[in-house]
Amino acid sequence: MSTPPAQRIERLRRELNRHNRLYYVEAQPEISDREFDRLLEELAALEAAHPELADPDSPTRRVGGEPLTGFAPVRHAQPMRSLGNTYSEDELREFDARVRKILGDHPYTYVVEPKIDGVAISLRYEQGRLVLGATRGDGETGDDITANLRTLRSIPLRLEGPLAETAVIEVRGEAFMPNEGFRKLNDQRQADGLEAFANPRNATAGSLKQLDPKLVATRPLDAIFYACGELDGWNPPTHEELLQGLRDAGLRIAPWHKPCPDFEAVRTAIHELAERKASLPFGIDGAVIKVNERTTYEELGYTAKSPRWAIAFKYEPEQAQTRLRDIVVQVGRTGVLTPVAELDPVPVAGSTVSRATLHNEEEIARKDIRIGDRVVIEKAGEVIPAVVRVVAEARTGAERTFAMPETCPACGSKVERAEGEVAVRCLNAACPAQVKSRLRHFASRGAMDIEGLGEVLVEQLVDRGLVASPADLYRLTAEQVADLERMGGKSAENLIRGIEASKDRDLWRLIFALGIRHVGAGGAQALEASVQTLDELMAKSAEDLESVRDIGPVVARSIADFFAVAENRQLVERLREAGVNLARKGGAVVSGADGPLAGKTVVVTGSLEAFTREEAQEAVRKAGGKPTGSVSRSTDLVVAGPGAGSKLKKAQDLGIEVIDEAEFRRRIGDG
Repeated sequence: MSTPPAQRIERLRRELNRHNRLYYVEAQPEISDREFDRLLEELAALEAAHPELADPDSPTRRVGGEPLTGFAPVRHAQPMRSLGNTYSEDELREFDARVRKILGDHPYTYVVEPKIDGVAISLRYEQGRLVLGATRGDGETGDDITANLRTLRSIPLRLEGPLAETAVIEVRGEAFMPNEGFRKLNDQRQADGLEAFANPRNATAGSLKQLDPKLVATRPLDAIFYACGELDGWNPPTHEELLQGLRDAGLRIAPWHKPCPDFEAVRTAIHELAERKASLPFGIDGAVIKVNERTTYEELGYTAKSPRWAIAFKYEPEQAQTRLRDIVVQVGRTGVLTPVAELDPVPVAGSTVSRATLHNEEEIARKDIRIGDRVVIEKAGEVIPAVVRVVAEARTGAERTFAMPETCPACGSKVERAEGEVAVRCLNAACPAQVKSRLRHFASRGAMDIEGLGEVLVEQLVDRGLVASPADLYRLTAEQVADLERMGGKSAENLIRGIEASKDRDLWRLIFALGIRHVGAGGAQALEASVQTLDELMAKSAEDLESVRDIGPVVARSIADFFAVAENRQLVERLREAGVNLARKGGAVVSGADGPLAGKTVVVTGSLEAFTREEAQEAVRKAGGKPTGSVSRSTDLVVAGPGAGSKLKKAQDLGIEVIDEAEFRRRIGDG
């Protein structure tokens, strides 16, 4: 018996509203864009067939989303409409036919741009000064996130060039997280025992909703702009001229866009962009096709939610089917249990995938994933493998349901889920899996940098009962280590020397190595600059810590809570007894505000004689600069040694200052 249209319409509206909230407000989408569009198309068709059931609050009449709580609401001077979507070239032809019918003999061309997979934002400049930054919200009203957006280096606080004195320029664009920054952020979150973000868009939305701009500033966010809302004093006749004007004013635009004289050129450009997609530093999920002549926009007009002069052509994500052989549970450094799918290896988007995170038990239940299922996988945001859905029709009855273990798979201790949390944790601080993870972090290159202490050796040290804490490393003897597999006398002596050398590391490295939740290398350096000794840091309250540059309330509370735990204070005492340095070196440390490289973004490339790459980057930090690995328009300085290649060329092409090692040492005061 078929469902009556009224019931189906109401059910679709409820479901779409729920997914809108998950996407725009919670930043936790449950379905793909393709699935959402299919539901929306079904609802639109039913409403068209039954106009008597029309509702002005239907998802077909809205852009989607609600203002987030905690931010002041902002009413947009002009609505921020979304674009109509299509996956079909035939529907693109229909779009072109509609444009041609409305414009008649009026000549027109197109521009094709990448559809960046991020979060829509709006910036308002008055007399060239940034006065407001907002989310799209429901299209009419968004959230004031000015303080957060001001932390993005790609957003100028003042416009440049001819637009610097324009009365009002409201620009629209996309905030996003570059792929490489997303990978590093997820690595750090998992190291801190936090759940990884599902994709870069999810990470961007979660970052922009933070109430602490200092925390936002630590996230690798970027922005690109492609449209305007309210304009007073500037009205470019074409979209190409608008993009050029934005670029001249200091606003970032997409690195690729293509003018097209006709529809056939549009088709060619769409396929060219699809081929370029993998080489772009950010995720895209399609192409945007716009009529170039802005003078025709008023005549072309709008539907209830979309302009008639633009449309988005979405690419189908590359997917593959494979068998889910098992679900294993990993235990992180902070005790979080994470289910991971073990898959029959399958090629997806240029690499072979054999594992995929399943995030948590709730996700597994929602997707009804069972061991032995045929599953469809894709790279979420083209970065990390994700299980999209189960191929239910392929089930044989031999599949098994999964349940999170009631005890830790690594130590057998009881696991718990705190009220209001999704994560299941092992609370046994002596859990071998946690101990191993903490040791790997403590010894890592960015922390205490203990050469030779890799994953295999850590496994053996813990399994043999030789090490249960980072402090135990400093009691090891060469004889004990030499007895381990694939270790000899010389290797054992080298390891002991490496452990001994780590006693004299900078204080910030020890702070980072302790594994305090939310404290990365940058935060550890900011903490070092605020104290003389680790004891002084341990004595600070959360309120005291909030006054430290780059340390917000969440991080401050995490630090105070860490040192309030008796076991953590005992670890510090044992490190002190072992002779590990607990004080800041060299007296006063140059702060970021007054160092010779203060405020500068610096790239080190090529081979340097006096520094390893990591040492050079550390020297940049101590001089107040920000080291980064890639050259862009936001780079201020490039230090180039012999063998510098593409980074040097790009810096020269962009007109960025390039210096050699001798000049670098002179500037940082290194004799």
